[in-house]
Amino acid sequence: MLKIIKGMKKGSKPEVIEPPPGPNGPSDVTVNHASRAAIPPSQLPNARSQTIRAPSPQTGEVEMEVTPMLKDVPISERHVLFIKKVNMCSVSFDFSDALKKVKEKEIKRQNLSELVDLVQSGSSKMNEIMQEEMVKMISVNIFRPLPPAAFENTGAIDGDPEEDDMYLEPSWPHLQLVYELLLRYVVSPDTDTKVAKRFIDHSFVLNLLDLFDSEDPREREYLKTILHRVYGKFMVHRPFIRKAITNIFYRFIFETERQPGLGELLEILGSIINGFAVPMKEEHKLFLVRALIPLHKAKFINYYHQQLSYCITQFVEKDYKLADPVIRGLLKYWPVTNCNKEILFLGELEEVLDATQPAEFQHCMVPLFRQIGRCINSPNFQVAERALFLWNNEHIVDLIAQNRDVILPIIFEPLEKNIQGHWNQAINGLTGNVRKMFIEMDAELFEECSNRFLENEAMTKEMREQRELTWKKLEAIASEEGGDDIIMVN
Repeated sequence: MLKIIKGMKKGSKPEVIEPPPGPNGPSDVTVNHASRAAIPPSQLPNARSQTIRAPSPQTGEVEMEVTPMLKDVPISERHVLFIKKVNMCSVSFDFSDALKKVKEKEIKRQNLSELVDLVQSGSSKMNEIMQEEMVKMISVNIFRPLPPAAFENTGAIDGDPEEDDMYLEPSWPHLQLVYELLLRYVVSPDTDTKVAKRFIDHSFVLNLLDLFDSEDPREREYLKTILHRVYGKFMVHRPFIRKAITNIFYRFIFETERQPGLGELLEILGSIINGFAVPMKEEHKLFLVRALIPLHKAKFINYYHQQLSYCITQFVEKDYKLADPVIRGLLKYWPVTNCNKEILFLGELEEVLDATQPAEFQHCMVPLFRQIGRCINSPNFQVAERALFLWNNEHIVDLIAQNRDVILPIIFEPLEKNIQGHWNQAINGLTGNVRKMFIEMDAELFEECSNRFLENEAMTKEMREQRELTWKKLEAIASEEGGDDIIMVN
């Protein structure tokens, strides 16, 4: 789900800035990006004579100047040059005007590109001071106020996210390199977690999670990969990350119902849940019931439903006893007027039922098939069709066959109503196929349900006729009395 493109390991011996703690090999992870195409420093306008002062939120006044490559200076000078490059990369620029400070921006981009190559290749080792300064520089660049969302600008409350204009970060050519540097730092085999966790701490992780509010999908994709790698490498952060994501879900469910990065967070969780040990911890089960299942109530669930469904199914596959609370949770949040959402629910329901055991199925089959019966009678033919497609699943058919004495009486009336009067001919044909399957399962039970249905229909018809007759009597008496007196009819 989270893919990194692997490249060839480099066989050259690393050049050492600081003596490494052990014989670590170079990183074997490579990501190629078009924005990394570098212009040699010598080709910059007035490159050798250009020195520009620019303010930095981290270090104050910084000279933006073209510096030599780290690999071209003696080892004894690399530490100072590295810090200098990091300080220049801490300078922020206004990217709303592409023609403003072009030279300074290019100097920063060149330095960022060199730092990425340095960390990726593993050709030089960084001491603690260098790592700390680099993480501070990364924080200055990526932890920034995000612009208002499109719906906040328009004042819309229920606006469709798909109709909102997609926002693309104008500083992405630089921001992408900063994210790339962070990713290379986290995945590098030369990064000692005992040292790095001092800089990539809980506060850093929380700030990363806040950035999932970004409306730029490119940024959220990087954040997803980086957070997943942090979770995998820094075991000490795992409970904290799970709790922080849970709090984001709570805020979405009970307050905002707006979170652009919800799909990416669920994708990370899908991988995390896949690695849960069995038997599952109680905290994980509570997370399912309190955080994941309530996500089904959101109006625009279609933007993250695929990832959510995967997480839910993973729980049921790891612990079959969770099928009952999951199915009851789906029924609790079942949509009433949103047909597209109903189709999504039916698809997820099939995946859950496919992993459900007979004992758990029996606990929830009565309310479940009452809801399926309502879906079968839906005037929306797509909803009715999706509900009838459940009978194409062999496992579900086996569960129904084992409990046909309970399910058929519930589902018989919706089937008969479809055959008698559904407007869509395809639905009539599918309903006939399901009806035929029940006859083949148990002809005697089907006959019994048919007789009971006919009796109920006759009784209902008689009651309707009696009601109409009563109303006619009332109308007759009212017309005789002039309509002024209260009339009692037994």
